[in-house]
Amino acid sequence: MATLQDARDQVDRAVTGGRRGLDMENAFGGATSAFRRRYAKDLTGYDVAITGVPFDQAVTHRPGARFGPRAVREASTLQVFDPPIYWDGYSPLEALAVADYGDCGFDYASVPDFPEALRGHVRSILAQGAACLAIGGDHYVSFPILQAHAEVHGPLSLIQFDAHSDTWPDDDLARIDHGTMFYKAVKSGVVDPETSVQVGIRTVNPDPLGVETITARDVHAAAPGEIAARIKARVGDRPAYLTFDIDCLDPAFAPGTGTPVWGGLSSAQAAFLLRDIAGINLVGGDVVEVSPQYDVTGATAVAGAHVLMELLCLWGWTRR
Repeated sequence: MATLQDARDQVDRAVTGGRRGLDMENAFGGATSAFRRRYAKDLTGYDVAITGVPFDQAVTHRPGARFGPRAVREASTLQVFDPPIYWDGYSPLEALAVADYGDCGFDYASVPDFPEALRGHVRSILAQGAACLAIGGDHYVSFPILQAHAEVHGPLSLIQFDAHSDTWPDDDLARIDHGTMFYKAVKSGVVDPETSVQVGIRTVNPDPLGVETITARDVHAAAPGEIAARIKARVGDRPAYLTFDIDCLDPAFAPGTGTPVWGGLSSAQAAFLLRDIAGINLVGGDVVEVSPQYDVTGATAVAGAHVLMELLCLWGWTRR
């Protein structure tokens, strides 16, 4: 009965809600925010800020990831009624003070100015003492976000779930390309390749720049827990940033993305891997490349929302 009362009375929790707690507002109504968290720019007292980055002007094929943040936020309203499964009762929405920081603002007609706009946006979150979890946007957005984090934490260990390595050569820092940004991140010292790992790769790149590559086939062939153990051994206890390109999943599970590649991970494999790397020193993360218009079922956005919840769990797990 209390639950029914909550569902009737809890309205627009993105505006009126508190900092912590599960939520019983109807998933199909109300102002949409990430996990029904309250929108806030003043992050005093908050642990984590979730922000959207609706930028997709670095894509090589299908655009549309600019609509990813809105779609993932909407899908995330299904994740707020109970603690997430597999986390031994840990409930990040109850344990952590989480805000929706809104979206990064930028001039869509001035693309060269975008990287600094995003760096400044993320700096504004980190300067207030909150962690930053981002919803893209195409995968280029990870580079300015990584740069802002490296200013605080030094070179980062990168855990990259992806179909593509995104380390193709490109020494022109002015180019904004979602396939070359991790080349730039390694070459500029933002990412430490010797403690970084890519998971789910199924495209050819002859030079991974020293980053360990775990292909999708490796994941499919591995025993339970083996891949997670490899990731944790590679990263150790160093400050780690996790980026999840939704095309890491097979198009059967996530068709709504710009550059789909067959043979990818299942949703279940991704869920178990993300849970099994609990204990890493996660300092930030993102989920990117959700392009909802290519998926009439909404499954891709649902997957993105689940990944975002797992990132929240991973960040909070070592800070319980």
